[in-house]
Amino acid sequence: MSNKNTDYTADSIQSLEGIEHIRLRPSMYIGDVGIRGLHHLVCEVIDNSVDESLAGYCNKIWVTIHKNGFITVMDNGRGIPIEIHKKEGKSALEVVMTKIGAGGKFDKNSYKVSGGLHGVGISCVNALSKRLIVTVYRNGKIYQQEYLKGTPIDKVQCLGKTHLQGTKIHYLADNSIFNSITYHYEILSTRLKELAFLNKGLHLFLKDERNNIEEDFFSKNGLKEYLPILDKNQESLIKNIIFIEGEKEDTIVEVAMQYNTSFKEKIYSYVNNINTSEGGTHISGFRRALTRTFKKYTDRYGLLSNKDNKKDKVDLTGDDFREGLTAIISIRVMEPQFEGQTKTKLSNHEVGGIVDKIVGEMLNSYLEENPSERRKIIDKVILSAKARQAAKKARELIQKKSPIYNSILPGKLADCSFNNPENCEIYLVEGDSAGGTAKQGRDRSFQAILPLRGKILNVEKAMQYKIFENEEIRNIFTSLGVSIGTEEDPKNLNVKKLRYNKIIIMTDADIDGSHISTLILTLFFRYMKPLIEKGHIYIATPPLYLIRKGNHSQYAWSDEEREKIIQRLGKRKKINIQRYKGLGEMNAEQLWETTMNPKKRTLRKVYIENLSEADKIFSILMGEEVPPRRSFIEKNAIHAKIDV
Repeated sequence: MSNKNTDYTADSIQSLEGIEHIRLRPSMYIGDVGIRGLHHLVCEVIDNSVDESLAGYCNKIWVTIHKNGFITVMDNGRGIPIEIHKKEGKSALEVVMTKIGAGGKFDKNSYKVSGGLHGVGISCVNALSKRLIVTVYRNGKIYQQEYLKGTPIDKVQCLGKTHLQGTKIHYLADNSIFNSITYHYEILSTRLKELAFLNKGLHLFLKDERNNIEEDFFSKNGLKEYLPILDKNQESLIKNIIFIEGEKEDTIVEVAMQYNTSFKEKIYSYVNNINTSEGGTHISGFRRALTRTFKKYTDRYGLLSNKDNKKDKVDLTGDDFREGLTAIISIRVMEPQFEGQTKTKLSNHEVGGIVDKIVGEMLNSYLEENPSERRKIIDKVILSAKARQAAKKARELIQKKSPIYNSILPGKLADCSFNNPENCEIYLVEGDSAGGTAKQGRDRSFQAILPLRGKILNVEKAMQYKIFENEEIRNIFTSLGVSIGTEEDPKNLNVKKLRYNKIIIMTDADIDGSHISTLILTLFFRYMKPLIEKGHIYIATPPLYLIRKGNHSQYAWSDEEREKIIQRLGKRKKINIQRYKGLGEMNAEQLWETTMNPKKRTLRKVYIENLSEADKIFSILMGEEVPPRRSFIEKNAIHAKIDV
């Protein structure tokens, strides 16, 4: 898709508008000014270099985290043009660095494929940096320009000759804008690893000078190597990965797919290296091709009906063909169109048909050539259909008891008196005893309490109909006012009647409490993910210690805080320290004061930072396979605190 005879010059740069307001409203451009926004800046710079790779001009990218807070990203691409821009009357380099919407991405001849659709990336990084130095190695010379808070302090300078070629961005994020400029190595290494699999043949190097860590990422076979990593905690149903690759109308399609013995569908999708977590037309095309192709075989061999007993007839839906499927879909499009600035859903209408055609043809060939594998998949599909029918009956039990359909709520729920969900919150409390204490200590006007009996069902291991038959899980659905599944979309979560703005998980501060909390989070992640994505899920933080000396008492939420309090009070012998093992050890007044009072409590908001990583961890921690869980525990045991 690259055209190596095309010149990348100053005339390729188109300027759309200025960037003065980026510093005033940074969250409009990068999401937030916390950890995610800080790392988003690094990824924007890296994506520019990857775009050079997609264009066919770059095969190495170096990323360095410096001790002084600076970040350096360097590539061996063409180098940003430095010639005078005709319209702006200044160096094209300066235009790219200081004008929002300015860049070669808008010129089809310079970049056929690009992830940086909106052209705001590098100018945003510049605007939100205290200091930035860009160095360009181009035409055998070194060019450099320095900026302070997005403003150039001088014109582009020529520093001499070089044999290198490429661009180097060296910047310090502005600590007056970001909450912190401390980088998390794992976030950047995860992204570089992902990019290596999505761009086979591209070398990416990451160096952390703070800890003397160096890592390089490279994949020769791309998605075929990536899929086993994403699916490593599952038992494969078929021997080999199904790999599909094709090009049509300047759109390249790559698909790696594998069936496993689970009943979960996992599809990871990318457009020009951007993770389209909300899907889009490329996913719709893939699903159409999958359903149509498999259905041809199930119809041909009469596998779905029993002529002697109509009750045994199984009607298949698209979902049945995707149960137990793990797939990665990566496409490259000349002019991607996304819904909204977040770029998480592709809207190009023509792409759906292209993916449908390529996947349909190649999948059909695979199934023709592999009859034994085809039979295994179809048997799994029929099993999925039967399980779905059982789940539908169980799901209807939830819907009948849900306030969407009538006003009957679980008897264990102590509801609040406010009716506006925006002002209401519910505590999911471990155990009837602690639930009773919470009911006494709460503010009845806006706080509801739902006690949960013991450990709820592990939804990672259970079949769907068993999940919806479980009383505790049905009580959670009904209390929240949400329902799951419609005829059009059996997996869709209906949140229109959500009864509480905050859903707070409150468990004991011990190992069992952590396990129960993880079980509840698994339920939300697998079956009520929109509640996490919309920011409704929180975890309560009860204290670990009550420290008394005479009439003075104080709470501590960590061992470090406990020691500081003891040092302030002096004379350890006269100090009484109570370690809270469970919520039931606190009376109603103490529980309110420490854990439920909005003016004093600490709530930890749950959000999904990396969808594929979260999916993998839930599979490891709560799945059937013991070896991956043992390996995870051994690897992370050093970070754990022993509860005695």
